Amino acid sequence: MNKFTLGVDIGGTHITAAVVDLSNRSIIQESITRQVVDAGGSIADIISDWSNAMRAAMGKYKAEITQVGIAMPGPFNYECGISLMQNQDKYDALYGINVKELLAKALHFDIQNIRFQNDAPCFLQGEAFAGAAQGYDRAIGLTLGTGLGSAVIVDGKAWDANLWDTPFNSSIAEEYLSSRWFVKRYYELSGKRTNNVKSIVEEMPAEPKVQVLFSEYADNLSTFLRDFVKQEQPEVIVLGGNITKAFDLFGDKLREKLKEQNITIPIKTAQLGEEAALLGAASLWEERAKV
Repeated sequence: MNKFTLGVDIGGTHITAAVVDLSNRSIIQESITRQVVDAGGSIADIISDWSNAMRAAMGKYKAEITQVGIAMPGPFNYECGISLMQNQDKYDALYGINVKELLAKALHFDIQNIRFQNDAPCFLQGEAFAGAAQGYDRAIGLTLGTGLGSAVIVDGKAWDANLWDTPFNSSIAEEYLSSRWFVKRYYELSGKRTNNVKSIVEEMPAEPKVQVLFSEYADNLSTFLRDFVKQEQPEVIVLGGNITKAFDLFGDKLREKLKEQNITIPIKTAQLGEEAALLGAASLWEERAKV
């Protein structure tokens, strides 16, 4: 099998694609291609945007590439390649459509050479392949940002834990662990309106309520992780997403709260950034590449 594979990360407004060298677990940097996508476009427009970006990435590096791994948001039938996204302001035109068939035709690939995975496990798969979780047999990962992504990986195989809507306090976990919690709670504590976590951090050190806010967040996160760790028994916890850029403000408190619950496994922040999903998607072919 070829050691070169195409890794793709599809978001709500963009696509990123790159050639990945599976033999040394690295992205061919000159092949990275980013393109804006009209998520409200027609079937033909969306498939055209996606396939054009993929072809452009492959065209930037002269190697035989016949396989592609794609990190795709849900809901989506990942095995069959059928989109189930609806009423999410993205890709409504693809609802019920076999995306795998359309991409295979557009790329002139064998349909069996296209694999999909949810973006959260792709993030963790990438971190296990070449980042913070490398060398561990069992890991759990969270992406903390506009939403809450959760994943588990055991012996190189990752899957979506799908815990965003787990009952938590008076609502669901995502309402207490995503960036909108910060905006809402900061207003309750300080009376100040902000747009995101970054703008809240910028209020330091003049605003002492910021540290109070992050201390509360550590409490919420430790409570959520307690049951996740108990269920999956991981050897390491990997945290990614934009909120982790402020890990210095809540990391120590998080470790302290977890230690009170007899949880002392390492907590690591993601190392690969946006490249994690690309590497994770490409590594869906790692076993086959070793045959």
